[in-house]
Amino acid sequence: MGAELDFVDETKLTRPFDLVEKMEYLFVKVVEARNLPIRHNFYVEVKVGNMIATTRFLGNSSYKWNQVFAFEKDKIHVTDVDVLVKDQMRAEPNPQAYFGRVRFCIIDIPMRIQPTAPVASEWHKLVDETGTQVGLGDIKLSVWIGTQADECFPDAWFSDATRMSGDSVAYTRHKIYTSPKLWYLRVHVIQAQDLLLRPDILSSEIFVQVDSGSVRVRTSLSKNMGASAIWNEDLLLVAQEPFLDTLVMSVEQGTLAEHVSLGWHRLQLTSVVKRTGVGKVDMEWYNLDRPGVIETAREVKFASKINAKISLDGGYHVMDEPIHYSSDFRPSSEILQEPEIGVLELAIIKATDLVPMKMQTRTDAYCVAKYGPKWVRTRTVVDSLSPKWNEQYVWNVYEPCTVITIGVFDNNQLDANDRARGASDILMGKIRIRLSTLALNKVYTNSYPIIGLHPSGVKKMGEIHLAVRFSSLASYGMAARFYTYIRPLFPKHHYYFQLSSAQIDNLRKQAVNVIAYKLSTKDLPLRKEVVHLMLDLRPDMWSMRKATINYKRVTSLIGDFAALWKWLPDVRNWKNPLDTLFVTILCYLVLFCPMVIFPSVILGIFCVALKRYPKRPKQPCHIDAQLSSAGIATREDLEEELDTFPTQIEGETLRRRYDRLRVIAGDVQKMANDFATVGEIYFFTIRGVLAVSILWFLVGSRIQNMLGFRIGLENLITRLPSNRAFIL
Repeated sequence: MGAELDFVDETKLTRPFDLVEKMEYLFVKVVEARNLPIRHNFYVEVKVGNMIATTRFLGNSSYKWNQVFAFEKDKIHVTDVDVLVKDQMRAEPNPQAYFGRVRFCIIDIPMRIQPTAPVASEWHKLVDETGTQVGLGDIKLSVWIGTQADECFPDAWFSDATRMSGDSVAYTRHKIYTSPKLWYLRVHVIQAQDLLLRPDILSSEIFVQVDSGSVRVRTSLSKNMGASAIWNEDLLLVAQEPFLDTLVMSVEQGTLAEHVSLGWHRLQLTSVVKRTGVGKVDMEWYNLDRPGVIETAREVKFASKINAKISLDGGYHVMDEPIHYSSDFRPSSEILQEPEIGVLELAIIKATDLVPMKMQTRTDAYCVAKYGPKWVRTRTVVDSLSPKWNEQYVWNVYEPCTVITIGVFDNNQLDANDRARGASDILMGKIRIRLSTLALNKVYTNSYPIIGLHPSGVKKMGEIHLAVRFSSLASYGMAARFYTYIRPLFPKHHYYFQLSSAQIDNLRKQAVNVIAYKLSTKDLPLRKEVVHLMLDLRPDMWSMRKATINYKRVTSLIGDFAALWKWLPDVRNWKNPLDTLFVTILCYLVLFCPMVIFPSVILGIFCVALKRYPKRPKQPCHIDAQLSSAGIATREDLEEELDTFPTQIEGETLRRRYDRLRVIAGDVQKMANDFATVGEIYFFTIRGVLAVSILWFLVGSRIQNMLGFRIGLENLITRLPSNRAFIL
């Protein structure tokens, strides 16, 4: 299942392509052609056995292609490589016709080993079928045998994609993306004055609408119905560097559905103050531009105004992933970021036994990996159920308690008709690896099951083979490692200016949409649905399966307390004298030496951790279908979980789901009622016991003195730890 290898070379943090299998390719670089007849549309066809690749159709007399073709050497079963120059007009009726060709013997092709210099391109004379030189025509080529470490590899057309047309081949290449740098834009709307209300509007309720780019947020309706309105609300938006968007604050009158603008103010984000610390932001009055009014000096003097505090808060980390699976916690401002502690290397080797996703048992698989702001996309291996990628990528690591996410997708963009009708790429499964489970400077080579959740149940979509290495810097010693685990996970801003759960969810949706739009505008777009699936943007709606999981987690959590509750009567009845004696000694220590309570708790936690340390998992964990309760979930449960929001289901099915949810909610309500009732009984009982005890110590002290006892309230209070000051 897996193997663990020591990291040998300590002088380097990374060694390119040392985690993957070496794959040899035959590279053919077609540069240009010259001295060809005019009024012809020539193109070049590279033929290696039954594998054929063609250049672009330029349609002019300047034939400069600069294209590289890569043919997997293991699939080559011929001895020659033919480079054919064809005329498009002649090739349409007769595909075998060509203007001239150049032939290379594969045995004579040089082998290039990195980092040697690239093979120089040379001019070659075109010959006909008999080997006689054609009167006109030269072509500039370079041919060599290399590996995936070659610098031409990322931009090459691969042999498994040669049946694709020129536009479709671009969707098979690998690509590296970077998420835009995001900041939180805080607009604290305080009040507005001298508003000119519209009398023709039925509603006089007023609210403020804030727009920045494609993001829009609104305040609540003002409680003051007049020329002056007060809100005193925080509105948070997501902004991206270099802050080219414009912030528009608009005061609206009416309802949220139907309203008219009473004025607006436009502000460039480049002029907004950037706050990196916990200092205060000054409030400012902004003049509102009135719709349909030509402003004069008098109009500006008596203009409607809005009072607000606006800042770009760089002390936050903009959340784009679920907190439990986040790959980055750094603040937006670079001056607040901690230095890197190491590098993470991921080798995506291959996949095996993939499930066919298209007709004719076809799957066009590629992988997407995301860690921090860096995204990588492997090339698409066309029409293969056991694709081999053998691609290696590197990320900088700033926090060990992070997770890298790898998704396997089926490419539906290889056909022009599918692209025209907006076909989406399909997620086959995701794998997550937590860096804190990796030993430093070791290589983990494992195969992970690709698990897919479908309305019909859990399905294994195949296996993916990965190699992972987390290499630490020399400065990341024991002291630095201890510091990284005790420092706060989030930046200070998250604790000084806390965000509500609703705000975090809303801001995460904004951030994901901004990232998805940015990555979809690249030359090889990373599609919107891929970004949403990788970042888990699906709304976290009710799921019977997840409720069962959480119930089991809670019962497992309180299992130790339940066992302790059952153990206490045994201690009281002396069923085990050693346990009773131990508890008695412990109670005396707590009563007479309370200062040892905290060190004892710390020592106990340390002993438990020391006992469990040898039993820790030796390999990175993967998705456990049994732990996810996916095997016991019914088809109806899974259909409900995978339903869209808002739901598209109607009729009897929707009514049945609603009734079941009411029954479950009633059980939860009854459980909460019983728990509250028992808690109140115990609370009143404990409170009564405390009241009687205090009364005994205050009133019964004289009785104690009369009986000769020297135990007073002062002695008891002195032995108990307290944070109160001395009383004069």
